Amino acid sequence: GAVQGERHVSRFIRALGQSTRPLVAAVQGRAVGVGTTMLLHCDLVVLAENALLSTPFVNLALVPEASSSLLMPLRIGYARAFEMFALGEAVDAASALAWGIANRVVPLDRLDAEAKALAARLAKQPAGAVSTTKRLMRNPEVLMAQIRAESEQFAARLKKEEAREAFTALAESRPPDFSQLA
Repeated sequence: GAVQGERHVSRFIRALGQSTRPLVAAVQGRAVGVGTTMLLHCDLVVLAENALLSTPFVNLALVPEASSSLLMPLRIGYARAFEMFALGEAVDAASALAWGIANRVVPLDRLDAEAKALAARLAKQPAGAVSTTKRLMRNPEVLMAQIRAESEQFAARLKKEEAREAFTALAESRPPDFSQLA
């Protein structure tokens, strides 16, 4: 059930953080939570014009994961990253491109072709030089330490009354009320 699913997500996040091969992502529509934070581990990101990226962790009384509390501010600056995390509002494709989350924005009908073309270009490059460049740009030990720290806080937050209220409100289709909680 939920624990096994959580284990799969953790394994996936660790694999992204430790990947030595270049990763190309293609995104259409809504990318919520790890759907957005995983993009910080991808080397080339192509968004369809309809892409909406959101990180509503705090809305759910949780904290960011996938080393995104480290990577997002580095990528887009503290002010934008804090707003994305603390307010959880969606960022459109044009903003994501301007902020440096994505490399390209294309019409939806060009998304797959653009991602495949970029992957093909990468595949023609010297693999050793590409993977070494990636390793020099991203310190996997630092990323893994941040992932562990976030995971501990995430697990602790899940047990708090705030999270219970957030998830209950979500299930009941009502806004959460945190005012009575300490």
